[in-house]
Amino acid sequence: MANSGKKLMDGGGVAFQTLPRAAGDDNADDDYVRPPPRPLVSTVHDKPATHPQQVHISVVGANRMRICWVTDDDDGRSSPPSVVEYGTSPGEYTASATGDHATYSYSDYKSGAIHHVTIGPLEPATTYYYRCGAGEEEELSLRTPPAKLPVEFVVIGDVGQTEWTAATLSHIGEKDYDVALVAGDLSYADGKQPLWDSFGRLVQPLASARPWMVTEGNHEKEKTPPPPPVAGAGAGVRLSPSRFAAYNARWRMPREESGSPSSLYYSFDAAGGAAHVVMLGSYAYVEERGEGTAEQRAWLERDLAGVDRRRTPWVVAVAHGPWYSTNGAHQGEGERMRRAMEPLLYDARVDVVFSAHVHAYERFTRIYDNEANSQGPMYITIGDAGNVDGHSDKFIEDHELAHLSEFREMSFGHGRLRIVSETKAIWTWHRNDDQHATVRDVVVLESMAGAKTN
Repeated sequence: MANSGKKLMDGGGVAFQTLPRAAGDDNADDDYVRPPPRPLVSTVHDKPATHPQQVHISVVGANRMRICWVTDDDDGRSSPPSVVEYGTSPGEYTASATGDHATYSYSDYKSGAIHHVTIGPLEPATTYYYRCGAGEEEELSLRTPPAKLPVEFVVIGDVGQTEWTAATLSHIGEKDYDVALVAGDLSYADGKQPLWDSFGRLVQPLASARPWMVTEGNHEKEKTPPPPPVAGAGAGVRLSPSRFAAYNARWRMPREESGSPSSLYYSFDAAGGAAHVVMLGSYAYVEERGEGTAEQRAWLERDLAGVDRRRTPWVVAVAHGPWYSTNGAHQGEGERMRRAMEPLLYDARVDVVFSAHVHAYERFTRIYDNEANSQGPMYITIGDAGNVDGHSDKFIEDHELAHLSEFREMSFGHGRLRIVSETKAIWTWHRNDDQHATVRDVVVLESMAGAKTN
């Protein structure tokens, strides 16, 4: 990717071999020796405190990008300005934009200044060179997504910052893509706030060059120590901060632009509206104050009702918790959300649903309400980017959904959804091997835009 020192491969056509489905609970090759879990990697900030770090970008509307970065200073009031200069030639910045910055505290940790700046309007499929802050800062580059098909999404989940994470990120960077979809569980900080900083530095080479669109997982739902009593709030009353304080502060997504009432779920368009992506919040109920999934469901219904499938032939959904899984890990955890929202996805003829949470790979046939249905979405679990806990290593051979599971394997890796045309897309899953990524699963999808509603 840009600024990573690696040259990208051309994103053109690739010849794939369709792999047969093996029997049993694992599609792994007989001669493949699965390496053991690996430790955390270390990413140290060795530049001046005010030097921008942890840079990542995200899509905002049709032709803008939000750029986020952190500066390590002791007093947010003296932070470098939240300014981005940019242009289409190296070292020549013909435009600039100003944003805002803020900090947050967690126990005795105080974050650096977290800057957010939206730039644009931008031309599609164009490389822009930019620098964050004022002065002679490092120049980075990004490429905007295309305004028409084809478009390619990288899909990952349960990322973490282990050596397996680093391998996954390296494999992703070997071949170009347009947008990354991250199905939750980013840093695995779990309250250890410096791990949010090291995660931002780890993913910066990729996330500063292509938009990363993320949703929350259970590891973003951090346990926070209660704050001190608030004067006037009554004896013993404490005001609890958001369980997603770090996630919300660091990874701001386009909630307002998609009409979402919550930072934990939103939607956006890609390829000039040819693809609509819905990023669902598996843990939004934590912030809905006892309303369960009602608020999110109401938003989802409005969002999908606004999609014209004549203009938008592809609809993709992403959530952290899987609704369908034959792995022994986290069985049934997504059932409440499935019952509330699956009918909406089915009626809207959503093409594919990606999830994570289970640290393995599994692809189902098209399903609706626990049965094969040619008009339902295809369900894919891809919680295998690296995590910190190791694999979810027990598939249930006689699970009631086993006959609907077309491919499953306990390995690390990443996926790619390349939408080729209004009617055709190609999904590939790339397993991590020691020095390279191996394509292990390939399937061709046909758009559900023309499917009839029952």
